[in-house]
Amino acid sequence: MKELMKHRISALAVAAMLGAGMIGAVSPIAAVPAFAEAASEGYVDLVEQVAPAVVYIEVTQRADVAQLPDTAPIEEFMRRFGMPAPMPGIPGQIGREIRGVGTGFIISPDGQIVTNAHVVDGADEVKVTLGDGRSFQARIVGADPATDIALLRIDAGEELPTVRFGNSDELKVGQPVVAIGNPFGLGNSVTAGIVSALGRDINSGPFDNYIQTDAAINKGNSGGPLFNTRGEVVGINTAIFSPSGGSVGIGFAVPAETAKKVVADLADDGMVERGWLGVQIQPVTEDIAAALGFDRPKGVLIANVDRDTPADKAGIMRGDIVMAVDGEKVDSPRDLTRAIATSAPGSKVRIELLRAGVEKTVEVTLGKRPEQAS
Repeated sequence: MKELMKHRISALAVAAMLGAGMIGAVSPIAAVPAFAEAASEGYVDLVEQVAPAVVYIEVTQRADVAQLPDTAPIEEFMRRFGMPAPMPGIPGQIGREIRGVGTGFIISPDGQIVTNAHVVDGADEVKVTLGDGRSFQARIVGADPATDIALLRIDAGEELPTVRFGNSDELKVGQPVVAIGNPFGLGNSVTAGIVSALGRDINSGPFDNYIQTDAAINKGNSGGPLFNTRGEVVGINTAIFSPSGGSVGIGFAVPAETAKKVVADLADDGMVERGWLGVQIQPVTEDIAAALGFDRPKGVLIANVDRDTPADKAGIMRGDIVMAVDGEKVDSPRDLTRAIATSAPGSKVRIELLRAGVEKTVEVTLGKRPEQAS
């Protein structure tokens, strides 16, 4: 339930995030693209279309004061839970109520809502307020801390307005994007800007592949949608770099292509199961790349293969260099980890590798990570 991101990067506070907008020159005789229209007319139509599906999330956690260190300052306690202030508990009880806020968006008429896992982490109660002001208690269907995605559900007794995921793989640097969120719990607020960068690794976890934007995002925006100009969700606003906790125009969103897979898995059984090879890996160094005749380091070196694992059964060997998975190039250990982990246990993947300079392709039936095995 921590509204502030628990990850720390280069001593900068990590909080919540968004996106921004930009226009380009248009030939007077050419068809006017959607983003040019948005630039001249603003984002009024887009916001009217998608805002009803963006929700305000309030979370409550009952924290036992007896479990806190006697020397823990109240400021640190508040920081940990992303709260402006702790709320006192009922007189006579041991604990206190800690409350936090966030954002989410509805993806199905029956009330499925996507947000960040850190928004609802540890929550005892989750309340969702719709754009029309109605509030409902929400159930946490499941959460995946590794990608910071959670799925909630509410029962409104009627079909709800929704937004849909777009294809984040189509995003280009400089493309305009729009975000709606609840900064500091003020209610739905709209910001716009551009995609500043793609594929960002901020050292928050093994699946880092963030969209970077220059949006003004603050506490309370976590879990909110990042839209393209077609009104499709291309990212989930998750973190910012900031020395103060406020926006300095460097924000990050989980790509929709990552979110879609995680959300589908959570909707199925509340859990995310990830594929497993059973190898230890390391980057290809400059020396290894030179010895192989590469102009730059690429691929991933298999440092060790555990016995009786999917990789072992497929014939992968120590010293092999993985170059691609299912046709997608692998340039770093992060690429390989993400490619395998986003595939389901039991699925087959084609791994292209180099062995003693000879190209080879093996098919591997992925297993289930040991910590997930029953």
